[in-house]
Parts: sequence; C-alpha cells; structure tokens
Amino acid sequence: MGQGKATAYAKLQDRLKEAPSVWLITGVAGFIGSNLLETLLKLDQKVVGLDNFSTGFQHNLDEVQTRVSETQWNNFRFIEGDTRNPDDCANACSGVDYVLHEAALGSVPRSVEDPALTNENNISGFLNMLIAARDAGVKRFVYAASSSTYGDHPGLPKVENQIGNPLSPYAVTKLVNELYAQVFARTYGFKTIGLRYFNIFGRRQDPDGAYAAVIPKWFAALIKGETLYINGDGSTSRDFCYIDNCVQANLLAAVAQKDAALDQVYNVAYGERTSLNELFGLIQERVARVYPSAKDMQPVYRDFRVGDVKHSLADISKSRELLGYDPAFSIETGLDQASSWYLDHLA
Repeated sequence: MGQGKATAYAKLQDRLKEAPSVWLITGVAGFIGSNLLETLLKLDQKVVGLDNFSTGFQHNLDEVQTRVSETQWNNFRFIEGDTRNPDDCANACSGVDYVLHEAALGSVPRSVEDPALTNENNISGFLNMLIAARDAGVKRFVYAASSSTYGDHPGLPKVENQIGNPLSPYAVTKLVNELYAQVFARTYGFKTIGLRYFNIFGRRQDPDGAYAAVIPKWFAALIKGETLYINGDGSTSRDFCYIDNCVQANLLAAVAQKDAALDQVYNVAYGERTSLNELFGLIQERVARVYPSAKDMQPVYRDFRVGDVKHSLADISKSRELLGYDPAFSIETGLDQASSWYLDHLA
C-alpha cells in the first residue's frame, strides 16, 4: 500500500471531521449503504438515509447504531421512501451536499427473471435521483455503477474505456446509468462520478435468499454444515474487493477536486483475480478454525449461470491516479475481517 496515497485518504477523513457536511445515502439499509453510514457517522458527518427495505434491513441500521456514539447516531435522519417516487427523492436531496446513490436492485439472475422490476428501480429510480440532486444543487453525485457493464468484452484486466455488449438486463440498467450521467454533465453541467464495483464483500452482506452473493452464502453453508454450490467447474475468477476499500472510493470520489476526475467512471476493486475454487479454500480455512467439521466439506459443482461472465479483473490505475484510491485490504485480509463478523452473526 503506497504510504502517500494512504495518507490522502487519512487526510480526507481529518478534513471531513474538521468541516462536517450533509450526505445522502440511498439504499442506506443495505450492505454497502450501511457501511457508508457507519463510516460517515464515525467521522461526525450529518447523514440522511433513504431506503424502501426491498433488499435492505432494519437490523443493518440497528447494528450501525451500536457501533457509533449516541451523538453520532443523532446526526442520522432516516426516510422510508422509494427512488421510484420523485417526491421521496426531492425530499431526501433537500439541503444535502453529497449524494452517494447505492439504491438498486442487484443480481443478474433476478434481472433475468424480472427485467421490468430491475428497470423500474435501476433506471427510473436513478433518473429520479439525478433530477432531484440536480434541482437541489448538490455538490457531487456519486453512484454505484457495476463491472457487469464490461459484458462480453474479452480483455483482462478491465479498463474503463473498453466495454462490450451487456449480458443481462441488470448490466443494461447499469450501462444506462452511466449514459444518463454523461448526458446530465453535458446538458446541465451536473457533474457525477460512477464507481464500477467488482464483487464487493464484507460485514452485513446478506447470506440469505435466492440472490445472495457467493461469499456470505458460502460462509453460512460452511458454518451451518449445509450444501455449498459452485456454478461451473470452479475456474471462474473474480476480483473480490473488501467493503472498506469500497467506502474509501466513495468518499474520495465525493470530494474529488480535480476537474479531470469529474464526469468519469472508475473501477473499484483490489486488482487481483481469485478463482471460485481458491475462494472456497480461503473461506473453508477460516471457518474450520472455529468449526473443525468444515474442513471435510466439499462443494457441489453445477451448471454455469446464464448472464455471468467467466473471468473478471480490474485495472485500478485510473482510480489510483485521479481519485487517490489505494485499497488497503486484499482478499485474504478482507476475509479475515469478514469471517469474524460472519462467525459472530451466523453461529
């Protein structure tokens, strides 16, 4: 980890503490949203949160409350609302300096099953938020983009200016978000930053439900002694990125000063590739320290999933150069942090 850039993030945190701002997090009760909330409250910021609880949970907010002081918690105002409702968006954006837009219906399989619902949330909801943020005169609109935008482009590592054709309705919605953001910059001079997330994982990521991400799902299966599935032969690889790296990228993007950094999209990842078979070994090793029976568990291999890409790896040089992004957690150190949370909460 480059010391200079690490201090850039440390300096940013000091600056925020000295001069608190008002932040809006959409999807605040979700996995990424609740981690952004926790970090900002610990930095003594004022935070407005918007969520409709379609994929977020009250227990995520309750946990954040236990991890911050009472004074910090009192800096949080929650609005139960929906980005598909323009009035909710306008209400949430009122008096806000920075918007971190995380609200979306994630999951490639869900979008394949119900493309209309994914479109309503991820495109109509996104446009409503853009309009509300523009009208409220917010300083910066940072939004969750996705590595799914790379689609069928075969090149590795993934570089921001080279994308292929989308492979799922979800990927289409995330590409449209980027196009809308560009048009708002050109038409209204409203500057945004999109963060193309690669397989973010960590505390409070939901292990339950049909659309749960692989890491929490596998932790749960190994802890509970349930069948664990790998789609394909396990050679599929991903660039797994710990949640604290993702939080860092959001904060750096929100306060980025350089003109060249604005109206851009960035990869948010660690910059290394891990196969599903390797990932299984890493999680199994950590769970087995507490549950020795996990040592003997073997995964069940099944068909590769429609809409998924075979390999994913990010080039993070643009994020490093223009945002000062410097991910502090590798897959191993991130899993160390995540495993202690899952072992506490899933036991």
